Amino acid sequence: QAILREGLEDVAQFFKAHGSCRLPLSPSLLVKGIVPRDCSYFNSNAVPLKLSFQNVDPLGENIRVIFKCGDDLRQDMLTLQMIRIMNKIWVQEGLDMRMVIFRCFSTGRGRGMVEMIPNAETLRKIQVEHGVTGSFKDRPLADWLQKHNPEEDEYEKAVENFIYSCAGCCVATYVLGICDRHNDNIMLKTTGHMFHIDFGRFLGHAQMFGNIKRDRAPFVFTSDMAYVINGGDKPSSRFHDFVDLCCQAYNLIRKHTHLFLNLLGLMLSCGIPELSDLEDLKYVYDALRPQDSDADATTYFTRLIESSLGSVATKLNFFIHNLAQMKFTGSEARPTLSFAPRTHTLKTSGRIRDVFLCRHERVFNPSKGYTYVVKVQRDNPGEVTFVQRTFEEFQELHNKLRLLFPSSLLPSFPSRFVIGRSRGEAVAERRKEELNGYIWHLIHAAPEVAECDLIYTFFHPLPRDEKAAGTNPTPKPADATWARSLGKVGGEVKLSISYKNNKLFIMVMHIRGLPPLQDGNDPDPYVKTYLLPDPQKTTKRKTKVARKTCNPTYNEMLVYDGIPRGDLEQRELRLSVLSEEGFWENILLGEVGIRLRDLDLAQEKMGWFALGSRGHGTL
Repeated sequence: QAILREGLEDVAQFFKAHGSCRLPLSPSLLVKGIVPRDCSYFNSNAVPLKLSFQNVDPLGENIRVIFKCGDDLRQDMLTLQMIRIMNKIWVQEGLDMRMVIFRCFSTGRGRGMVEMIPNAETLRKIQVEHGVTGSFKDRPLADWLQKHNPEEDEYEKAVENFIYSCAGCCVATYVLGICDRHNDNIMLKTTGHMFHIDFGRFLGHAQMFGNIKRDRAPFVFTSDMAYVINGGDKPSSRFHDFVDLCCQAYNLIRKHTHLFLNLLGLMLSCGIPELSDLEDLKYVYDALRPQDSDADATTYFTRLIESSLGSVATKLNFFIHNLAQMKFTGSEARPTLSFAPRTHTLKTSGRIRDVFLCRHERVFNPSKGYTYVVKVQRDNPGEVTFVQRTFEEFQELHNKLRLLFPSSLLPSFPSRFVIGRSRGEAVAERRKEELNGYIWHLIHAAPEVAECDLIYTFFHPLPRDEKAAGTNPTPKPADATWARSLGKVGGEVKLSISYKNNKLFIMVMHIRGLPPLQDGNDPDPYVKTYLLPDPQKTTKRKTKVARKTCNPTYNEMLVYDGIPRGDLEQRELRLSVLSEEGFWENILLGEVGIRLRDLDLAQEKMGWFALGSRGHGTL
């Protein structure tokens, strides 16, 4: 800190002597001074500086940049340039992936400037709001976006931005082999845009722990990201959109394989250690698989998404990084509540005179459970507010208070665990009484506890409280929007059907809206096809089994070889969706018959087919 202050004085002297200058980052940025109180440093290896400059334009905001010394920023510049070209290709093809691409400029050997993106936070900071094990939990990203986008339409827009930008990041980081991915170099904007920073390792040059690669997954795609996309912990049709986006973006880049190989080939002699020979170029060639058809590449990338989502190594890597960063941030960072967008104090909110937990209410959104309505009275006569908090939020308040105060100053917290199979209503009623005692003792505790910012932030109304004030909405299941009237139809299957060189290609892409099993559990669905008539059952083809989902993704190609066109027109494709039941007979969930003569197979046919109990399919 002392060295930083000394250096900032030198910079201030420079501005006194010269008046103003243009930042190397972009000639359009004209600055006239430094703002020392807004300057600090990051705790990563190279200890980059966070600098804030005064804008010459009196109406412009301060210009914030990062200055790094010790990293070869030419590699970052090159990586960002490649991502910028990918983005241009996507946009030219009518696909806006909502990519965030920032400026980066190398100003000398091992030094340079990087643009700071406003209103963005690292995944680590978002996850540790839920504790050091936050990287193993599914809700942190969704909760953080909900906190910054309290209105329903705002949140939906943020999720849409997240789906597109996350898909773009998955494709770009895979193709360029960007490594050393941890939760401190992946960032999320409050608007839902996700982006990567710090490209010190690329083209597959991963960091090693002994003989083990630190980056074990093809790219970073974790269950908390899937939770945002699905709107919960079960796959939804929005996950199909995400997979389709990834595969479409990947195939568009593959069409330009030669462009990326030529551009990177031009840089072989520039002295970047990780781009020095043909092996490095071969990494990109292998990643783009130019010899594959679009259908094969779609199947391949879908398997990569599944592999990344199933990787425990990524979450473990994030967790280790959380532990490593604790030594830097543990002493100075004040704990905050993960569900509150900003901190409130006694001074800003007014003294709390009394709190009383009135009742509990059943809620279905964002997940099933109970919320507790607390009446908050302040010193101002007549100022009464009502806030809704869940048991988990009370527990988070208590855990954060324990970081600040010894247990002797805090009341004991009700036990989370319930013995036996108690009914939810009875448990909620019992907890209501216990929580009432807990908050009464908190408000009447020692002044340093009762008047601390955490407590005033906890009892300050959130946007959701203001929205709920004076209303008593009928509870509605969270997934009602996606519910489908089943009738005789048990969901829909998305297929791509094409015919070429006496071969019939059937790409089984997704299924949506399958009915749950009779016992209420989700099925383990797979797809089986026959080309009828087929008395010998020789045309049977099957996909893999998806586990516990009503909205599975497959992207698997089923091929029928040696079928002349004349024969094809006499055939019917019979597709069945079944649930695998182990030792018992598999359960039929729905099927569809498609008369191939009704389809013009001179070109690819893609669409959703309704699954019924029997009968011919409608597209």
